[in-house]
Amino acid sequence: MATIVLSPPRVVGSPQVGGHFWVFLHYALGLRGLGCEVYWLEQVEPTGDRGVDANLLATFHERMGRYGLADRTLLYARGPSCPGGPRERIPLNCSAAELDAVVRRADLLLNFHYAIDPELLTGFRRTALVDIDPGLLQFWMSSGQIPAPRHDRYLSIGETVGTPEARFPDCGLAWQRIRSPIWLPAWPRVSEPAQAFTTVSSWWGGRGGGEWVVRGEGDYYDNNKRVSFLDFVELPRRTEETLELALSLSDGVQIDAPLESVAETEGAGPAGGAAYPSEVQDMQLLRRCGWRLRHARDVAGGPDAFQAYIQRSKGEFSCAKPSCMAFQNAWISDRTLCYLASGRPAVVQDTGPSAFLPNGLGLFRFRSLEQAAEALATVAAEYEKQSRAAREIAEAYFDARLVLPPLLDAALG
Repeated sequence: MATIVLSPPRVVGSPQVGGHFWVFLHYALGLRGLGCEVYWLEQVEPTGDRGVDANLLATFHERMGRYGLADRTLLYARGPSCPGGPRERIPLNCSAAELDAVVRRADLLLNFHYAIDPELLTGFRRTALVDIDPGLLQFWMSSGQIPAPRHDRYLSIGETVGTPEARFPDCGLAWQRIRSPIWLPAWPRVSEPAQAFTTVSSWWGGRGGGEWVVRGEGDYYDNNKRVSFLDFVELPRRTEETLELALSLSDGVQIDAPLESVAETEGAGPAGGAAYPSEVQDMQLLRRCGWRLRHARDVAGGPDAFQAYIQRSKGEFSCAKPSCMAFQNAWISDRTLCYLASGRPAVVQDTGPSAFLPNGLGLFRFRSLEQAAEALATVAAEYEKQSRAAREIAEAYFDARLVLPPLLDAALG
């Protein structure tokens, strides 16, 4: 039985982002289902408030306990910089000896934390970097924005990574392409009536200017979901279906507040770039165009709530970050896989040619407003057929029991 250590980023500190937890839980449950001994290793960033930090740890352990993984977590923080030496690792829920023992006997580290401590990597006999941001990660690495340390293997969920079809560099590395797993026993197909096509998404990243792709001095573009959704802002007027967005917004933004009652809030772009319009103005525009809006923290603010929200939906409608279309990475969201597994058809933005993803049965990949409206109409007209097809896509292409064995072969071979 292989011992596999997973190193996810920012899960403990993001308890209100239910979908983020599921990304890595699928790997943990799937590997355990294959007979592996699985450990969860995470670097935690303390907030400085002992009470808050204690609650974050307690929430995380309670959630892991539901899946029988509470005693398989290794949490640590980084100490201050040491002159002439590495930063100290401070174990939070285990001893240093226990952490080191697991590291020494592990067969493989599957690392999702791009900025992991390089010294920690040296303790593992085999390491694999798992890229879940295809195109962006390679761009960040090639431009020096992320100095990812050396690994033994490089895996990516991007279908075009390392191929001639990619519109981004491979960084001189031999990328092996994998598929995102979903642990289907945790996500049964559901048949309860549903009304709205939904999605859970960030908007423009909250405070601090959101996310930008910076290609050089004065050369950058806005890479927030806001840009893509606003390209399709008129969609509710082109369809009879209800469209609902569950959005992560800046603190204090009231989705249903009158525009004139809220002060303007803006976020500046990099290097003095143009400011964002107010999130409140954006919400007003969405509402005027017919979108139904929810705060993501209210409807998907934990793994259970996230799952319930998806399974109460009629299907998914969602856009992708602009970089996905610019890079043509053929990316599909792990969130979309949860919709498909639940028997909820997905209508999502086309991120590039795929050798295996279907288009038009269970899953629709649109490029234009007209294509999106037509897809929604098709799903509504033949819902039972589309629902069955959605589940079949998850079973055929993303079942953890099918996609994780070749991942392990690639990482360990």
